[in-house]
Amino acid sequence: MPIRIPDNLPARKTLEDEGVNVMDSARAARQDIRPLEIGLLNLMPNKERTETQFTRLIGSTPLQVDLTLVRVTEHQSKNTSEDYLKAFYKTWDEVREKKFDGFIVTGAPIANIPFEEVRYWPEMLEIMDWTQTNVHHTMFICWGAQAALDHFHGAKRYRMPEKAFGVFRHQVINPRSPFLRGFSDSPMIPVSRYNDIDRTTLGPDLEVLIDNPEIGVSMLGDQKHRAVHFLNHLEYDNRSLADEYERDISAGLDTQPPANLYPNGDTSQTPENRWRSHAHLLFQNWINEIYQTTPYEMDKIGSGKE
Repeated sequence: MPIRIPDNLPARKTLEDEGVNVMDSARAARQDIRPLEIGLLNLMPNKERTETQFTRLIGSTPLQVDLTLVRVTEHQSKNTSEDYLKAFYKTWDEVREKKFDGFIVTGAPIANIPFEEVRYWPEMLEIMDWTQTNVHHTMFICWGAQAALDHFHGAKRYRMPEKAFGVFRHQVINPRSPFLRGFSDSPMIPVSRYNDIDRTTLGPDLEVLIDNPEIGVSMLGDQKHRAVHFLNHLEYDNRSLADEYERDISAGLDTQPPANLYPNGDTSQTPENRWRSHAHLLFQNWINEIYQTTPYEMDKIGSGKE
């Protein structure tokens, strides 16, 4: 079954060209099934690129999914026009009464700002608490994961001596996790972050699922809060790290090329995607687990009767 997104969303053409089965509103209305309701809180500045990356992965499932694009209410985007946001996005205030089977909170390019100094931090606190009453299962990514780990668990982040930047081999710690079915033992995962989580502050409610002893924990299971926390970026496309590197160089920064991205380390060559299959596996597993466990009656989501 396909994914349903706004009919005129620019990501639609990209996905259709890639062979992703995308459904329009009229066709969806004829389907006599309950689709999974998935929300994407997009905190990244380039909304179109990020929504395409996540929609590509969500749309690979055989289940029908209705995707709602969400933005924080109290924040004015500098990189995406207000007309675009009004056309394709709902503010959190507009969806706060809605229930979702799954919800994704993306990263945000504010790694060096203390949480409490982020302009929309009060709303983020409300959203994170809201996931406990209105969402069956949440995936927090990068900055979103750091924020949720701090809020729910008091897990502390710290700034690393050097930015972790590139594609790094990780170890699957619990291959029996339903979210890691089909994963190889040591997947390659894109990483772009200045901060790591202090392992000594990870409490017993958290389970390390994917790890790298040198650059930090990659994925944590959080059964108590019906969530997973993914500190890195399996959703990235081939050019994400390369474009970040080129922006840094253009800005005069002394950034080293992303590790293990270019063939033979040659930045003049096309970046290699060594993580695509695991990205699809992660999202298919996540959506399948949601489908297997979410209530059919959506009013029961978050009620403790799941």
